[in-house]
Amino acid sequence: MAPSFATAVLRALVGVGCALGVISAAALAPGRAALAAEGRADAAADAGADLARAPTWELPSREAVGRRLGEWIDGDGVAAERRAAARAAWDARGADAGVDLLDAVMAVLAEADPRCLPVLAVVAPTPGVPPVTAAALPAWVDDPATAPFERDVVRTWLGRELVRQERFDDGLSLLEGLDPTVSVDPAGLLFHTAACQHWLLRADAAVATLDRLLERAAEIPVRYERVARLLRADMATLEEESLDHIARRMRDITRRLGLGRAGPTTRGVQDGVIESLDKLIAKLEEQQQQQQSGGAGGAGSGNSGNGKPMEDSRIAGAQGAGEVVKRDLGDGEGWGNLPPHERERALQQIGREFPAHYREAIEQYFKRLAAGEQAP
Repeated sequence: MAPSFATAVLRALVGVGCALGVISAAALAPGRAALAAEGRADAAADAGADLARAPTWELPSREAVGRRLGEWIDGDGVAAERRAAARAAWDARGADAGVDLLDAVMAVLAEADPRCLPVLAVVAPTPGVPPVTAAALPAWVDDPATAPFERDVVRTWLGRELVRQERFDDGLSLLEGLDPTVSVDPAGLLFHTAACQHWLLRADAAVATLDRLLERAAEIPVRYERVARLLRADMATLEEESLDHIARRMRDITRRLGLGRAGPTTRGVQDGVIESLDKLIAKLEEQQQQQQSGGAGGAGSGNSGNGKPMEDSRIAGAQGAGEVVKRDLGDGEGWGNLPPHERERALQQIGREFPAHYREAIEQYFKRLAAGEQAP
C-alpha cells in the first residue's frame, strides 16, 4: 500500500504551483515612473484600513540622502583626493530621479572608497576585481572603524542583489538586523528582507516585516505594495506540513543544489522533507484504512451493526422458514425446445441486439438440442 500512496503524494507535489513564492528579478527590479504612479490613490485609501498603528519609519528624500552622503564624504573615512570625484558622481546620478537611489549612493561609495569595487563586481564584473560573496564579506564592512552609513549602504545594496540572484540565505544574512529608520532605502530593505523570509518559509517573521513595510503603503513603490500584500496573504494561509509547504521546501532544495549548496543546511532541509512526507503518507494510509474498515463493517455486519463478521455460515437476519414458491415448469424433457419459426425469430433478435458470437453460440445450442432429440 505504501508505494502507491508515496507515488500519489509525489505526483501531487509535482503539480503544486507556488507563483507567489518566486521572486523574479523582474518583480524586484525598479519599475517605470508610470508604474510608480499607478494605483497610488487606492493604496492611500486602503492604508488606514490595513494597519492602524502609526508608521515606525519614513522614506527619506533624495535631498536628505545627499546631505548624509556629503557628511560621510567630508569625514575622516574618505581620502581627500577622492572627495571631488565622489561629489561629481553624486551630482551626475543623485539628482536624476530615474536612477535608483540606492544604486546612486553605492556608485558614490565606490568612487570614494575602492574597497567597494569588489562589491559592485557582483553585478558588473570588473577586470582584475573578484566579486565578493556574503560568505566572504570583507572584514572591513563590519569593522567598528567603518562608518555606519557606509556599512549599512553596502550591506543593503549587496543583500538586494543577492536576493535578485535567488541567494536568499546570503541576502537575509546581510539584511537582517539593519535599521530601516536610518537606511537610505528603507522600503527596499524591508521588501527584500520579507522576500527572503517568505522563500525560506519563516512565516511569522515575514508577516511582521511585511506589516512594517505596509505602514507606508501609500508612499512606497506600487510594485512593492502590491507584491507585499500578495506575499502576506500567502504566508497567512500557508499551513505547516501541508502538501504546499512540503512542495516549497522541495523547491528550495532544488534552488540550493542549483547554487552548488549541498552542505549540512541543504541536507537538513532534505531530511525535514523526507520526514514530512513520511508523516503525510502515514496519515493518508490511516485515513484509507479507516474508510475501508468502515465500509466493510457496513456491508458485512448484518443486523448486528458492530462491523464484525458472523462466526458461522448462516442466513443473516432470517425471518421466515427459508422456503420458496415452487413453479410448475411443465415437462422437463422438452425444456428449451422451440418451434422452428420461433427459434429463427429468436436468432434474428439476438443478431440485431448482440455481437455475432452470441448468435453462433445459440445456434450451437440448438444444434446440440436437435442432436439429442435424434439420438436413440
